[in-house]
Amino acid sequence: MSRRAATLTLTSVLVLVFALVGSFMPVPYVALMPGPTSNTLGTNDKGQELVRIEGRQTYPDSGHLNFTTVTYRGGPGARIDLFTALRGWVDGDVAIVPEETIFPKKQSQQEVDEENTRQMRDSQQSAEAAALNQLKIPIATQVLVDSVQKGKPADGKLKPGDEVIAVDGTKMASVAQVTALMAKRKPGAEVVLTIKRNNAEQKVELTTVALPKDGRAVVGIALGDQYKFPFKVDISVGDIGGPSAGLMFSLAIVDKLTPGPLTGGKFIAGTGTITPEGQVGPIGGIQQKMIAARQAGATIFLTPKDNCSDAVAGRPDGLRLVRADTLDGAIKSLDALNAGKKDLPACPGD
Repeated sequence: MSRRAATLTLTSVLVLVFALVGSFMPVPYVALMPGPTSNTLGTNDKGQELVRIEGRQTYPDSGHLNFTTVTYRGGPGARIDLFTALRGWVDGDVAIVPEETIFPKKQSQQEVDEENTRQMRDSQQSAEAAALNQLKIPIATQVLVDSVQKGKPADGKLKPGDEVIAVDGTKMASVAQVTALMAKRKPGAEVVLTIKRNNAEQKVELTTVALPKDGRAVVGIALGDQYKFPFKVDISVGDIGGPSAGLMFSLAIVDKLTPGPLTGGKFIAGTGTITPEGQVGPIGGIQQKMIAARQAGATIFLTPKDNCSDAVAGRPDGLRLVRADTLDGAIKSLDALNAGKKDLPACPGD
């Protein structure tokens, strides 16, 4: 056998061995891919309106206001192999990210799924609050106990669902107010919470303890803002989780509650978290979400400003990026599109 033939044979054997090893070698990475995209003005796979409003006049709409998602492969107990990771690194539609990006250490896949479900629920509530605030429709707020940490001062004294009415006699209207007031307390301080449980008020005395990681004074509860809306908004998206559809939910609610379609019949897609005040926040997987939107037929993509650099780098052909800093700004951009205006907020470099 010639030296050249021997070299080729050896190389082939090494490649084969590498392929066999790679196909069985799990690696701590996750593959992110374009996921399903759904029209918030349309219906789900059960024929139900994605966004249904009851108890308030609604108006006809048209076009698309699609939220986008990312699917993944990998994770604890189901890691991808080395070859899958290598293929993903050279595939423009796939992003390979460290496992802890999706699954923080010491969190199981079930815990991550539960957290995503909670984020989607909170996102829907924030989206409704943002839409109603945008339309100047009054809403009331309650501060509720979401969970109680075992072994902490509140354990056995507070329960999930308790409404926190006041802290040391000061009435509370939001979680932010409670957090700001508690930040002034030191570990070992006495705190009196006025709560409502089963429609009856009671006072609960607690002694704060230090949070190990930063020394903050806590009583061991997680709180959430619960809004009391004047009519019912039901958002049905199945088992999709995470907070990134907030902006699109808000736009759909505004569209249904106001005359004339926001889209002007266009195929609009987008992403972004939303606060009750209407601020749009960044999300993960922007490039995969744009690909999904374009494949579905979108021509306009509403983009959080903090995602602009990644969006510009991976924008598919035929998809125009419109920067969305706030819900109000996104609505004004859509109105400008309908009026034929070309000067819209854009991502730098696009």
